[in-house]
Amino acid sequence: MTEQTGGGERDTSRSPRREARGRGGAVGDTAFVIVTGMSGAGRSTAAKALEDLGWFVIDNLPPGMLFAMAEEAGRVKLDTDKVAAVVDVRSLAFTTDLNTAIEELEARGVGVRVVFLEASDEELVRRFENVRRPHPLQGEGRLVDGIARERGILREVRANADLVIDTSSHNVHELRGKIASFFGGEDRPGLRVNVVSFGFKYGLPVDADLVVDCRFLPNPHWVPELRPMSGLDTPVREYVLSQPGAKEFLDAYEEVLGVVAAGYVREGKGYATLAVGCTGGKHRSVAMSEQIGARLRDRGMEVQVSHRDVGRE
Repeated sequence: MTEQTGGGERDTSRSPRREARGRGGAVGDTAFVIVTGMSGAGRSTAAKALEDLGWFVIDNLPPGMLFAMAEEAGRVKLDTDKVAAVVDVRSLAFTTDLNTAIEELEARGVGVRVVFLEASDEELVRRFENVRRPHPLQGEGRLVDGIARERGILREVRANADLVIDTSSHNVHELRGKIASFFGGEDRPGLRVNVVSFGFKYGLPVDADLVVDCRFLPNPHWVPELRPMSGLDTPVREYVLSQPGAKEFLDAYEEVLGVVAAGYVREGKGYATLAVGCTGGKHRSVAMSEQIGARLRDRGMEVQVSHRDVGRE
């Protein structure tokens, strides 16, 4: 079991910022979310999705004004107690300003959640070319130069984010659905888990917090009558679950996830993505993802299960 950030393993040691997020409340009873991330990764879509869920959203807010906004939200009676700010990299002192602003908010008792949206370089290039707009940081250089510069500026912000969403394979409706699944019921306690199956041959999901490898089980691909099916079909599911080690793994991993989930909640992490992989993301990972999701629901967690690579072959 490995905790991933997409660019390597994340340091899971407790940081002052994470401790503050775990303890923090809000100005009054206001929930405060900062939406940020790569240009072209879907910040505007996320903002509109939050508005549709009843959040009060301010777009393109300079980091230095975050506390003033939170303070005003606590002073003015809004129709909602859920406030979000969209912050982008157009401030050249972005990371310093944003980190300082978050620290000031938390020092004054404001509970902050940071959502970071990203996408692969290839997908960002495609999106910018489709709209025929330059990257805000490319200057006289190429589009890829601007993307690389922005990744460097945002590296620390991404590492400290509470929720990282990779939108490379998401359309607008899928991203809105994911935002709704995470923020549609902020009053519900506990950890929300997104379980996603995937195929290693197509690459790791870069927004995964935990990665599970199911390639220790025999592959139904080599059983002719099972090959056309997926792990959602009963014959494949029964085949996978009947293999030596399958039930033992599920039993043991369920206990591990219980410990991890409790730790995440203590650390103030409200959302987690669990990626379950096999070779092609069609049989073993799908069947095991469904089982893991069901077991976590039985433990009272809010779980969403999706299958990234089914139908990709």
